[in-house]
Amino acid sequence: MREKAMSVLKQYTKSEALIRHAIAVEAVMRYFAAEAGEDVEYWGAVGLLHDVDYEMYPDEHCKKAPELLRAAGYDDAFIYSVISHGHGIVVDAEPKLYMEKVLYATDELTGLIGAAALMRPSKSVMDIEVKSVKKKFKDKSFAAGVNREVIKQGCQNLGMELDDVINKCILAMRTKAAEIGL
Repeated sequence: MREKAMSVLKQYTKSEALIRHAIAVEAVMRYFAAEAGEDVEYWGAVGLLHDVDYEMYPDEHCKKAPELLRAAGYDDAFIYSVISHGHGIVVDAEPKLYMEKVLYATDELTGLIGAAALMRPSKSVMDIEVKSVKKKFKDKSFAAGVNREVIKQGCQNLGMELDDVINKCILAMRTKAAEIGL
């Protein structure tokens, strides 16, 4: 399942930074899936393909994805899960399943953690701590493109504290540190 998802992603995404982001989100989705006893491969594929249309169709993000994913053989449930991370921003598809809520809460957070890791002398997630990420989260000028309200709303939807979600994201991103360049 991962090979197919990676192939589809690379068909529409050439930017190494966007591919690294997709892999970071995939790692987080796989981590949460394993913890919940869910299908790690399926969750990982949703994470890997969440921004499949972003590079080629930035003005149609989450709106072009259904067409691309359907052409690749993905079903409506998979497609809905992928586009639900854009809820309230670019689409009306509300995250309903636990998997969709995890994607919504953690997509932006992986970007913040990655940016915070790059500020460290090690430039790595291997030694970053929750408190460091939390400090950067509170600094609105740091990684200003990261939508902190989405992260807060996502944590609320999950019924989890921000610190716990940050911690799980860090642990997950460490599993793919080499692939994501951190």
